[in-house]
Amino acid sequence: MAAALRIQSDWSRTLRREEGEAWVSCRSPGKPTLYGSLTCRGLSPEGTPEISASEGFLVGEVTKKSILLSCPHENVSTKFLAPYTTFSRIHQKSITCLDISSGGGLGVSASTDGTMKIWQAANGEIRRLLEGHVSDVNCCRFFPSGLVVLSGGMDAQLKIWSAEDASCVVTFKGHKGGILDTAIVDRGRNVLSCSRDGTACLWDCGKSSCLGIITDCGSPINGIAVGTADNSLNLGTPEKAPSEREVGTEGKILLLAREDRKLQGVGLQSRQPIFLFTGSDAFNCCTFLSSSYLLAGTQDGNIYQLDVRNTKGWNLLCCPAGPGSRPRPDRT
Repeated sequence: MAAALRIQSDWSRTLRREEGEAWVSCRSPGKPTLYGSLTCRGLSPEGTPEISASEGFLVGEVTKKSILLSCPHENVSTKFLAPYTTFSRIHQKSITCLDISSGGGLGVSASTDGTMKIWQAANGEIRRLLEGHVSDVNCCRFFPSGLVVLSGGMDAQLKIWSAEDASCVVTFKGHKGGILDTAIVDRGRNVLSCSRDGTACLWDCGKSSCLGIITDCGSPINGIAVGTADNSLNLGTPEKAPSEREVGTEGKILLLAREDRKLQGVGLQSRQPIFLFTGSDAFNCCTFLSSSYLLAGTQDGNIYQLDVRNTKGWNLLCCPAGPGSRPRPDRT
């Protein structure tokens, strides 16, 4: 694993003050971590900080919103970006999930402060408070229209909200454990959810009903993703004809990130297993890069890449994050 550079989280604010300092470090596997500091020596006429580094580190290009830092001894460099803006008044505690509408105008987020809110992406102004889940909200996302929000909570309920008036227009019940993630099929006539109860379900938004359990794997499913399958894949045949209420499931794979260290692919329409991979720890999340490639992350800091056309060709992209990596939210 390559060496990794880290920098103080508020460096962009600290290093805009005369003599302001921020810590930096370089961590390489099997070696002691190298620590150092950056110091602001003043601002240029254009307002760009003039920054010097302590021994072992070098500062490259500096702009108002970025800094290029390197550690020559480990032959590693990283460009750190400052936030464009920070919204600190939307939530009071940890943010567990967020999403942005398709047009980019609105954001939705859920927090351990017990709230889920819709806000203006441009300035962080709170537009709506979405209230109705009994306990923590684990996941939230906009429908493609940008006018509707889908959420899932530890109360085992899946809810659909109007972003315009904050009303809850649909509540789905059926899971026996907290909902941990959701996905939207195409334009959103059907949606998916996964739960601590080990199931992933397909729902019909128009009829407010469950179209079926896609899989019951006996282990909590921490994350899901739906994507179009590569043409070379055999997705299997449904045991019975799909409901006419099923829209957009043909040719799709449902990816399951499971607590029991398994990453599984299932034919969304066929409900048939396509592949199964055992990782180094519980899988927390997954996503599609394309119809052929996917990524999945585990609790111990590994990121796996899979070519679904060759399920034996797994590639470990990132090794364990080690001490200091942030644990996932408690799902108990």
